[in-house]
Amino acid sequence: MDTLVLLTLTGLGLGALYFLIASGLALIFGLMDVLNFAHGAFLTVSVYTAWRTAETVGGMPGLLLAAVVGTLTGLLLAAVVELVLIRRLYGRVKEQILVTVGLSLAVPALVQTVWGADARPFPVPDALSDTVGVLGARVPVNRFLLVAVALLVLAGIHLFLSRTRYGLIVRAGVEDRAMVTALGIDVTRAFTLVFALGGALAGLAGVLGGLYFGSLSPHQGTSLLVFAFVVVIIGGLVSITSVALSALTVGLVQQYANYYAGGYGDLAVVVLLAAVVLSRPAAGTGSPARLHRALTALRTRSAGGTA
Repeated sequence: MDTLVLLTLTGLGLGALYFLIASGLALIFGLMDVLNFAHGAFLTVSVYTAWRTAETVGGMPGLLLAAVVGTLTGLLLAAVVELVLIRRLYGRVKEQILVTVGLSLAVPALVQTVWGADARPFPVPDALSDTVGVLGARVPVNRFLLVAVALLVLAGIHLFLSRTRYGLIVRAGVEDRAMVTALGIDVTRAFTLVFALGGALAGLAGVLGGLYFGSLSPHQGTSLLVFAFVVVIIGGLVSITSVALSALTVGLVQQYANYYAGGYGDLAVVVLLAAVVLSRPAAGTGSPARLHRALTALRTRSAGGTA
């Protein structure tokens, strides 16, 4: 029983980490239709800046400051990439893929040149390196922290998409950018904001990933990005909630399979992905009804004076 509890709670913590990475990817891919392979590079740079901050300050204050620094690093890096590169490539999928794949290769190589290829221990405060007893199992405290942060991020994204002007602008702009622009709305600015938010979530995920694994390496972001793409594909981009449920499923399946199937957790995730993709009907494109609902909500909120 204690083993099952430990596996379940560890799987939930891993699923929460996957969701934090996949949430930013889902925002950029689902709302802006940009396949961002550089998302893992944002995570890598952010976790290294957070690591330097945490080592310099130390203790719980160092970790809190590292979380802020890592999140801001991801936000600023994503904003610069969108302004300089991606903004010129909207609607040009092949060029987007080439540019973001190039960044995903170049950035980890640059990080490796500066800090070396070896993995480094991430400074974890004593309060988060301890364990707590749950039904006879000793569970690391940081697993509960990851789940709590993932729940806060999920609620925040829901509020952003449904209650803010920019969330409504992006939803409408994805359906028909020309029509939204004709209404006098600056879609470009909203897209930059969403891309920056995706980078911020990658930065936050990098810091929490350092806590979860207890270490960091130049290619950690790239390996985690693979599972983030799996989560987004399984979730289907129907809603951010579906992405969250997909992340929890992937985390639990991986943990259970690693223990009960002799370490074949990654293979079990691939089998799950194949089963979902093969059983899913072909996805439809945006409909006039969806566009009408998004524009109506945007006009209503604008008329009410809410920004």
